[in-house]
Amino acid sequence: MAFDHQLAERVRECLHRVAGALPDEKRMFGGLCFMIAGNMCCGILGDDLIARVGPGAYSALLAEPGAAEMDFTGRPMKGMIMVDAAVLAEEDALQQWLSRCLDFVMTLPPK
Repeated sequence: MAFDHQLAERVRECLHRVAGALPDEKRMFGGLCFMIAGNMCCGILGDDLIARVGPGAYSALLAEPGAAEMDFTGRPMKGMIMVDAAVLAEEDALQQWLSRCLDFVMTLPPK
């Protein structure tokens, strides 16, 4: 599956601005993932965002508009949320989701 290159550029710029460094990028899940300190932070699959928010915030964030379980394999991946592209049209919404991802990934030890 391809990924939205414009969304990738927006994610790249936002992560750089917020995290202070360019994230590493890796092809995963048929899309593009952004890595911080060797840990997956978020990704893009098609034109949707894969948000790695961790198990603690997972249930509450599933109630957000445009949020859904990441279950493209048929089995939900706890801690990972698919965010619909329509929700990400506004820059503030994208930044809010990416901040949630960064909040979680910064709790993980570097790889």
